[in-house]
Amino acid sequence: MSWLRLVASDRGKFAFAFAATTLLLGCAEDPNASAFRERLAQPIPLQTHQDRDISAREPIRALTPQSTEPNALARLGQRLFHDVRLSGDQSISCASCHDLAAGGADGARSSVGIDGQRGNINAPTVLNATFNFRQFWDGRAANLAEQALEPVTNPVEMGAQWPGVVETLRTMPAYHSAFTLAFGDPNVSALRIVTALAEFEATLVTPSDFDRFLLGDTHAIDSSAQRGYELFKDYGCVACHQGINVGGNLFQKFGALQAIPSAEHKRTDRGRANVTEQARDIGVFKVPSLRNVALTAPYFHDGSVPDLGTAIRVMAATQLGTGIPSSDVEAIESFLNSLTGRPSEATRVTSAPLARSPAR
Repeated sequence: MSWLRLVASDRGKFAFAFAATTLLLGCAEDPNASAFRERLAQPIPLQTHQDRDISAREPIRALTPQSTEPNALARLGQRLFHDVRLSGDQSISCASCHDLAAGGADGARSSVGIDGQRGNINAPTVLNATFNFRQFWDGRAANLAEQALEPVTNPVEMGAQWPGVVETLRTMPAYHSAFTLAFGDPNVSALRIVTALAEFEATLVTPSDFDRFLLGDTHAIDSSAQRGYELFKDYGCVACHQGINVGGNLFQKFGALQAIPSAEHKRTDRGRANVTEQARDIGVFKVPSLRNVALTAPYFHDGSVPDLGTAIRVMAATQLGTGIPSSDVEAIESFLNSLTGRPSEATRVTSAPLARSPAR
């Protein structure tokens, strides 16, 4: 099965999750739900390059999104992603913890929510998250829409309640037109909000110099990065970090071959066991994507490692049971730097911030 069909299949899971999301929100299904399902089942627009795509022989697949203008639903999601009205005290937005100009994360060991509250989990990047097979470190969300539900109402994150968020947006004329363009009528609902957020986040894909290298441009990355990629394969890093997202497609135990090296790296979260309630899943996490990893320090689910070189050494010890000489670490780091990309121009905020709704 081609990667394009695999991606289409993953997006198709959204249709099934749509009904579950409706139940989770405790509301009636949107009258246009069948149309939403049909759209969400469409594949992400990727070019396969077929004959030119030498990555067909590689464990990592090239990412080459087509240049398409975001539709009205994605533009609505973009506006919502940057709107502080989704938080209880109207102080933070999704972008507060997922800065698109800084690798889609916030650069903090753990994020700060409303009232200065700090969580205990490192915020993963939102860039290329559409390619992850599950969302959150413990994989508890099946797709981007399910993921968008939780931070809004989490008391340590955005601390809002969906009825209040919906009512606030309903009072704003600018959103009337935006929801009409996206959905055909101005009705605002929690289901529509998370659908729009997911559509926008699906546009946040970041082709890199390494992708151009995979597609045949041998000068796209330097010799150090090329050597680093060969070492990345030789050491076995690709056992967990492969595919179109260089990860994000399986669960793995942190400390599979060696114990976490120090108290600084002890787990602060039960990982997948939060979902399964199985002892064997304690310390099991979704393998993160390595795209843009050079921009998203500090590292790991607890943000315990401040720099990429140290992260490479820790992963070699805990997951591969080996040490790596400094020269090899430097080469692998060069390769990881070549995975840095940027969201397309079309995904940037182009409209002025909306005025706050009048006091009532």
